Amino acid sequence: MSTSMLSQVVTNTLANTVSRLPLPLIWTAGSTQQRTLILGVILAVLSNVLFGVLYAYSSFLAPLSGTQVFIWRMLAMWAVLMGYLLMSGSFGLHLSKLKALRTVKQWAWLLLPTPIFLSQLWLFVWAPVNGQGVQTAMGYFLFPLMMVIFGCVLFGEKLSRLQWLAVALAVLGVGSEIVRTQSVSWATLWVCGTYPIYYILRRLQDIGAITGLLVDLTIFAPFALGYLCFFAPSSLVLVTGSGFFIMMLAGLGLLSVLAMKTNIDASQMLPVNLYGMMSYLEPALLFILAITVLGNPFESAMIYSYGLIWLGIACLMTHGIRQLCRARKNIQMTKMAKAV
Repeated sequence: MSTSMLSQVVTNTLANTVSRLPLPLIWTAGSTQQRTLILGVILAVLSNVLFGVLYAYSSFLAPLSGTQVFIWRMLAMWAVLMGYLLMSGSFGLHLSKLKALRTVKQWAWLLLPTPIFLSQLWLFVWAPVNGQGVQTAMGYFLFPLMMVIFGCVLFGEKLSRLQWLAVALAVLGVGSEIVRTQSVSWATLWVCGTYPIYYILRRLQDIGAITGLLVDLTIFAPFALGYLCFFAPSSLVLVTGSGFFIMMLAGLGLLSVLAMKTNIDASQMLPVNLYGMMSYLEPALLFILAITVLGNPFESAMIYSYGLIWLGIACLMTHGIRQLCRARKNIQMTKMAKAV
């Protein structure tokens, strides 16, 4: 059987399988906006799961430190991304987008979010192995609230009653935790205070996820190599002399690129407030991993604050299910009206 025939068989089989699911009704009969919304939700869920996997990944790379894992992750991501672009033949397309930037002001505007991106990825791999896993997860719980605020203030987006209730419960939960501890970790503040700025800037720039990621990683790659050569040569010897570490870092780079691409794509497809609400899935996974797989401390008093936040997440799920049911009902009614 030829490659083209095999591809056709696989495509037909997949199409027949998917056609039996409830989702294709919305996908095929809905508007372009509805299909974009559905795809954005799927990408958001996938990215959150991938980030959860990556959160625990660094714990399997001992004796590398958190900073060393971050450095290797950046290089692995850059190598995977470059390999993908060259093999797919799309490198020239992204390069042409960058060549269109001719002024210093345009380049400065493009590079403005890069330090935020790098610092967040460093914290993401440093925190779990340095006892800051739960505090970082709290920052990611606060992140969607900040995204909701940006969406309402900058883009005039409106929230439903269930979404407002979810926000209120999350605010109460976070406030309860702050009162209990009488302080807020710097890791928490850094995540919730700067990460929203990165996504908003990338959204305003209207730059593709891959192009932005290519810029961020390429700029940092020389600094990463310099760090390994002059500040962590033992790490360089350890990794290059071990097939296990090479395979693990290759997997780290692949998962990282996929997680970032799906995440940024979702942020550009979804309304800011919906994207912010979907982002609650990630800190929930990070929190669970921090206290189970990574063994970060958890106090029983945290149950009250995190319980309120989980109630907020339940409200978001209810809101999403209602929207899905409403969309399916509207499509069915439209089809019935056309049939008559």
